[in-house]
Amino acid sequence: MTIIGYHASHEQFAPGELLDYARAAEQAGFGALGCSDHFHPWSVRQGHSGHAWSWLGAALATTSLSAGAVTCPFGRYHPAVVAQAAATLAQMFPGRFWIALGSGEALNEHITGEPWPPKAQRNAMLLESANVMRALWRGEEVSHDGHIRVDRARLYSLPAQPPLLVCAALSPETARWAGTWADALITVSAPRERMRAVLDAFRETAPPSRPAFLQAKVAYADPAIGEQAARQMAFEQWRTNVFDSATAADLATPEAFDAHASGLTPADMDKAVRISCDTARHAEWLAEDLAMGFDRVYVHNVGRNQRETIEAFGAKVLPALGADNARAGL
Repeated sequence: MTIIGYHASHEQFAPGELLDYARAAEQAGFGALGCSDHFHPWSVRQGHSGHAWSWLGAALATTSLSAGAVTCPFGRYHPAVVAQAAATLAQMFPGRFWIALGSGEALNEHITGEPWPPKAQRNAMLLESANVMRALWRGEEVSHDGHIRVDRARLYSLPAQPPLLVCAALSPETARWAGTWADALITVSAPRERMRAVLDAFRETAPPSRPAFLQAKVAYADPAIGEQAARQMAFEQWRTNVFDSATAADLATPEAFDAHASGLTPADMDKAVRISCDTARHAEWLAEDLAMGFDRVYVHNVGRNQRETIEAFGAKVLPALGADNARAGL
């Protein structure tokens, strides 16, 4: 079944406004929801950063869609607390909540004042966190003494089915490693050859039944105002998101991201965003994603014109893909 979801960007919109967009996306025919989990936005211009877990409860309660978040389970969080939050949502909304774990960014995790670990240590912390969370979801009492420390933790409110535990990966190396332990993969749109390398690496080590999700970054504007307007919207809101993952992981403040992006121009946005006023072209891009082997694609319009894009995609893009009113379970 073709599933095209809507990605809710907490960095760009107030939580209440974003909840309205989630409901509008369901009405337009999007079949699933995903969201980010940030403490800070990537840019001062984006200007928001609502608490994802509070928002997820409201989104799941007021739509019939599945929903999930990409989060880092250590740093400002502890994996036992993340496991508790995830178990609560999975218990209240059976089969509809998933969680993706990533190795995080200093932008969000430095706020506790702890040193920001290098990538290899963060990956070790990520895997330890995943193992702790799964043990807690099995109802075990967990003690652990490694990069992550846990002392006699046990969850008492458990779902009948644990959440799908996804790994967020931007490189083939991380995706190959994810295939050895994660229930699924999530990555972001990029040049087609890079996406293929990430997906192939995951398939090398993951069982064939494990799905792969994609966040597709797009910029759309009404054809009457032209592609240049869509490009300018992408530049205004998303130029701090064109950096490689190693650079992005170590910048600590929105101001640092803005400074790092000061030399970019609207022409640079094609590196990270699919820009077009043609809904048929957007449908082609998404069809290529599905044909490549992604099981689900979450569309993230990086501009401010969320409602306009939701309506245009609902009217023309989703029907072209056979995705109208499909609903995604886990």
